[in-house]
Amino acid sequence: MGRIKILDDITVQKIAAGEVVERPASIVKELIENSLDANSRNIVIEIKNGGKSYIRVTDDGDGILSEDIENAFKKHSTSKLNTIDDLYKITSLGFRGEALSSISTVAKVEIITKTKNSNGGVQAEVDESKIISRNLVGAPRGTTMIVKNLFYNLPVREKFLKSNRIETNRITEIIYKIALGNPNHTFRYINDGKVILTTSKNSDFKNHIYSILGSDFAKNLIAIEYKNEEFSIKGYISNNKLYRANRSHQYLYINGRYIDNKDISRNIEKIYRSIIPLNRFPSYILFLDIDPSKIDVNIHPTKQEIKFSNHETILNTIIETVDKKLNDNIFIPKANFQRNKNNKNEEIEDIPMLFDLDKKNRQTNSSKEDTIVIRDLRDNHIGLNEDIYIKETGRKLYSKKELQEIKNDNINEKNYNEDNEINVKETLDNIKPIGVIFSTYILAEDKLNGKFYFIDQHAAHERVMYERYLNEFKNESINIQQLIAPEIIELTSNEISKLENNKKIFIKLGFELDVFGNNSIIIRGVPIIFGHPDIKDLFMDVLDNIDIEPSSSYDLRVEKIMKIACVNSIKSGDNMEEKEMLALFEQLKQCENPHSCPHGRPTMIEMSKRDIEKEFLRTL
Repeated sequence: MGRIKILDDITVQKIAAGEVVERPASIVKELIENSLDANSRNIVIEIKNGGKSYIRVTDDGDGILSEDIENAFKKHSTSKLNTIDDLYKITSLGFRGEALSSISTVAKVEIITKTKNSNGGVQAEVDESKIISRNLVGAPRGTTMIVKNLFYNLPVREKFLKSNRIETNRITEIIYKIALGNPNHTFRYINDGKVILTTSKNSDFKNHIYSILGSDFAKNLIAIEYKNEEFSIKGYISNNKLYRANRSHQYLYINGRYIDNKDISRNIEKIYRSIIPLNRFPSYILFLDIDPSKIDVNIHPTKQEIKFSNHETILNTIIETVDKKLNDNIFIPKANFQRNKNNKNEEIEDIPMLFDLDKKNRQTNSSKEDTIVIRDLRDNHIGLNEDIYIKETGRKLYSKKELQEIKNDNINEKNYNEDNEINVKETLDNIKPIGVIFSTYILAEDKLNGKFYFIDQHAAHERVMYERYLNEFKNESINIQQLIAPEIIELTSNEISKLENNKKIFIKLGFELDVFGNNSIIIRGVPIIFGHPDIKDLFMDVLDNIDIEPSSSYDLRVEKIMKIACVNSIKSGDNMEEKEMLALFEQLKQCENPHSCPHGRPTMIEMSKRDIEKEFLRTL
C-alpha cells in the first residue's frame, strides 16, 4: 500500500484556515475590512481575553441578504469578484472569499444581519462553514459578527497563542492602523469592558491624527503631496523632533489598504539618517492612490504586501518628495524646563494653576473672585486669601478670569513662535559667540530676536568634517598624506579576507595599503583630512564596520564608515578661540544638513529670553 494519501476535506479546510487566521488579530482585521467594504460608517469592535474567547464587530453597513448567508461562509465565496479579470482591478479590501469560511472553521461564529430594504434581521450560528441554526430577529441595518472560542477544535494551534496582553496589543495595533487610515468612519474599540479608542468622522486629517496619536505626534508632522497622471501621494512625515525607537509609527496605505513595504520604509529611513539619532526611526502616514491594475495585492494571505508594476518610479518619487520636504522643515530644538517630575501623570503649566480648595471657605460675593481659597500646584502651597498668598510666595493671586486671559496669551504666543521658527542656516547669520561652558558648549547670542543658543562644538565640527569627507569621496578627490613611517598591522585570517573583499572601498576612502606577509598589512598613506590620527584605530574602526562579504547596500556601508571615520573633530575639552568659533559657524552654515551631527544628535539648542525670565519669575 502506498504512503501518499489524499487528505480529507475537514483537514484541508483547517490547514487552509491557518493561512488566513493566524491569531485573534487576523480575525479582527478581516471583519473590519468586510465592514468597510459594506459601506459602513460606524464600526464597533469588542474583544475579551485577548480575542481568544470573544470578538464582536458591529457595523451599520449594507448587511447580507437572507438568501446569501449560507453561501457567505462557503470556501471562496465572495460578492467582490465575478471573473479572473476582476483580480486586476481590485478596489475592495477583501476579495478572496476566504475570511468567513476560515474563521468559521476554527471558531464558533454567530451572525446578525439586516439589509436596508428587509423587514427584519437574520440571526444564524455557523460551525465548520455550515449554518446550524437560523432565526428571524429584530435588528438595525448592518451586520454583527461574533466569534467565540478561537481554535477550540485545534488545541495545537491554541497553545501557541501568546498571553492575553500580547494578543490584545496585536489587535490594538491593527485597529489603530485601520482607524488612522479611515478618517471618514467612526470607530469604537472595547477591551474587556473598557473603552480603549473612540474616533469621530473628521474631515480635517490633522485633527484625526491628533485624536488617535496625540498632540505631540500631530504637531511635529510635515505635510507632503505629489500628483501625476499615474498616481498621487499625500500625507505627513515627521520632522527632526519626532522619532521612535521602532517602526510602529510608520503607516503606508495603498488605495486605502494598510501595507507593509520594507523597501519604502528603508529608503525613507535613509533620508533621515544623520538627521535623527542613531537607532531611532522616523514616523510617517502616507497615502498612495494608484490605478488598481498597476498593483498586485494577491501575493500574501494577509494582503499586507503588494507589488507595483512601476516600482522604481513610485519609490524614487516618494524619496524625492520626502527628501525635499524634510530638508525645508528642519528646525533647531528648543530647550524645555521640566517641573514636578515626582508626579509623572501631572502636567504643570508655566503659570500658577489656581483651584478651589474648600467650597465652604470661598467668598460668597462673586465680584471678589480674587480672594478665593487656592492651591498652587507648583509650590504645593495652600493659602487662605490674597494677602497671605502674596506675603508667603511673592506672587500676585489672579482671578479665574485673569488666569484664563493669561493662559490664552501664552497659547497665542506659543503658536506664534512655533509658526515662525527659523532654521539653523538663518540663525547662524545672526548669532555671536559670548563664551564656552564646560569646555564643550559654545554660548551664542542673538540680540535681535532675544534668543541664545548652546552649540555642541564636537557635534558641529563632526558634521563639517563628515560632509567635507563625503563630498571628497563622491567626487573621488580625497587627498592622501604619505606616512613617513608606514604602519604595519597584524590581522586575523577572517579580517584579511574581509579586507581583500572590500579593498576598493579602502582605496576610495583614501588609504594606501598592501598585504604584508600572511596575516599582516602595511599602510603607507591615509586621508589627509584626519590630520594625524591613530592609524591602527582608524583602520580597524573602518574594517570592523564592513560586512565580511560585499553587499548591494554599498552606499549604506560607506556612510556608516564615514561617521566612524570622523575621529579628528574638535572634542569636548578642546579650547576654542573666538575666531575659531566664528569659522566653525561659517563652515556649519555651508553644510547641507547643519542641524545634527552624523549620528543624529543636534548641533545646537535654542532658548529664549522669555524662557529665562519665566524661570526667574519675572514674567508669567
